[in-house]
Amino acid sequence: MIRLGEFVVLFAIGIASFAQADELPSRLVVATWNVEWFFDDDRGDNGSDLSREQSAPNRDAWEWKLAQVAGAVAKLRPTILALQEVENRRVLSNLTRRLKDDHGLTYRIAYIEGWDTFTEQDVAVLYQSGLVEYSCREQSREMFLSQQYYNLNKHLFARFEWGPDDAKESLTLLNVHLRATPEAADLRLRQVRLMRKWIAEQIRRGENVIVLGDLNTEEKNHPPEAATDLGVLLGIATPEPSDDLFDLHARLPAALRATHLSGGQFDRILISPTMSHDAPDRQDFVFGSVRVAKDVVIRGQGQDTDHFNSFYQIPQDERDVSDHYPLVAEFLVQ
Repeated sequence: MIRLGEFVVLFAIGIASFAQADELPSRLVVATWNVEWFFDDDRGDNGSDLSREQSAPNRDAWEWKLAQVAGAVAKLRPTILALQEVENRRVLSNLTRRLKDDHGLTYRIAYIEGWDTFTEQDVAVLYQSGLVEYSCREQSREMFLSQQYYNLNKHLFARFEWGPDDAKESLTLLNVHLRATPEAADLRLRQVRLMRKWIAEQIRRGENVIVLGDLNTEEKNHPPEAATDLGVLLGIATPEPSDDLFDLHARLPAALRATHLSGGQFDRILISPTMSHDAPDRQDFVFGSVRVAKDVVIRGQGQDTDHFNSFYQIPQDERDVSDHYPLVAEFLVQ
């Protein structure tokens, strides 16, 4: 679907109206994880020097990475898993096959190739049920000319629905991987302004919305300053609270908020107000708990000390799976 002034790629995968909808789960587990250069050993489809350098050096190394990521996901068993730093659909298919064969878990894939030609990294969503459509978006020409916004070259919208029409529970999820480093703070701020444009009205209407992924924010204050990237994304900068998101990091003890081996809190799960309290007249999703699953990443005697410079030279029984830790939230259905 193409609209004047705005480009939208939409994959509608909903079932026909007469078919039975997916059953509302008794609990919803949503996780986000930057799996750090989830690239196989085939460099023939890599165009940039960086992506070739960061690919698995050989088949054995790739099979190790694949098995470790699958094992970590199997321990978490999320209903919906947002991934960042994946190479392409093929590595995702490898992962879902390994989850099925080794752990008896069935996941489907939502993926659209992005346009980060420097890293060639993409984002994706694995899910067990409920998906009816997924898409990616760009800013309009008017927004571009304002210079207030910056496109997201790694993002994915996914819409989920569970239950029959007369008792349907829906969720809009936005998985992102924003520009990194303190030096890119201005670009990141323009990216989150664009995200706000996309989701604010849905939040004001009282819909279930989750924004999650690797935000690469440098912000560690709770609540953050209104003018920071995280503050703008949460809606603190707007005068009315009806379009605000809630950062689940605020529910974590301060000592357990790091999602990166550097101590950074780059990975976040932000939820709309409807997901933080129970609706009295129907069954809906209500926030239950959140945790940083560092335990599924760190291996051997402790955290890698030279993770970035010698990743595949570290012995396999000591090598950590990623430089990021999964962030996992559970929602009860009440």
